[in-house]
Amino acid sequence: MIVVTGATGNVGRPLVQALTASGEKVTAVSRRIGEGDVPEGVRVVAADLTAPEGLRPAFDGADALFLHDGTASPEALRPRAVLDLASSAGVSRVVLLSSQGVDTRPESHSHGVLMRSLEDAVRQSGLDWTILRPGGFNSNAYAWAESIRTRRTVIAPFGDVGMPTVDPADIADVAAATLREDGHTGQTYVLTGPALTTPRQRANAIGDALGEPVQFVEQSPDEARAQMLQFMPAWAVDTTLAVLGAPTSAERQISPAVEQVLGREPRTFADWARRHVAAFR
Repeated sequence: MIVVTGATGNVGRPLVQALTASGEKVTAVSRRIGEGDVPEGVRVVAADLTAPEGLRPAFDGADALFLHDGTASPEALRPRAVLDLASSAGVSRVVLLSSQGVDTRPESHSHGVLMRSLEDAVRQSGLDWTILRPGGFNSNAYAWAESIRTRRTVIAPFGDVGMPTVDPADIADVAAATLREDGHTGQTYVLTGPALTTPRQRANAIGDALGEPVQFVEQSPDEARAQMLQFMPAWAVDTTLAVLGAPTSAERQISPAVEQVLGREPRTFADWARRHVAAFR
C-alpha cells in the first residue's frame, strides 16, 4: 500500500492515477477529498499534515509514503511527527516532494530554509528516502487562465527569460518509479523540462493549442509585484520575482534526471498545453 499525501494537487492527482494504473494499492490523503476525486478502488482519507494523528488510519497496511502538502504553509507542517507515525505503522520508504530552491535559493524563507528543514526530517527519519527537487511547474500557467479565456491575453513580467519548467505529470511519474522500484534510496533528483521556454513562448504554445493567437503583454517588475502582493506575502513575492527575472545558472540548467529515472525525455510545455487546453477555452 502506498500513501499519497496532497493527493488532489497538480502532482498528487496524476501520481495516484499512475500508481493505480500500475496495479498498486493506494491511499489518497488530502484535507478535503472524496471517492469522486480518485480512481475506483483507491482508499481516501481526509486528513491534515499539520495534525499528524489524523493520518493514523491512512498508514494502516502501508509500506511507502509520498510526502507533500502544497496547501499548508511549511511552517505549520510537523514532518517529524508524521514520519514517526508512518515508521511506527510499518512504512519503510518515503519520497519527499521538495524544491530546487533548497540548493539554488538557500537563503529564501520558503524555497530554501523551510524546505531544507523538511528534507532534514526525511533524511533523519530512519526510512529509505528519496528527495525530488522540481523547478517551476508548467501548471503555473493556470494563473493566466482567466485572462486567456476572456481576452486571449497573457500579462506577465520577464517575457523573454527562459526557464526549463517541468510537467507535473513527469514529477508524478518519477515519484511513482521511486516509490515502487529499488535503487533510488538516498538519491536527490532535480527535475526539469527538456528545454528553456520563456513566458512569451509559453503563451504562444497555449495559443497554438487553442488554435487562436494569444497576445503577450509584458508587465514591469513593479507592476507584477503590486499584483502578486494581493495574494502572496512580500517575502514570497520577492523570491518569486528574483527566480523569474534573474534565474541562477543552476535554475536554467536542464536536468537529465527525468530521463535517467524513466528512460524517456521529459514532456514539453507544448504537450502540457495541449493536454490541458480546456482550462483556457
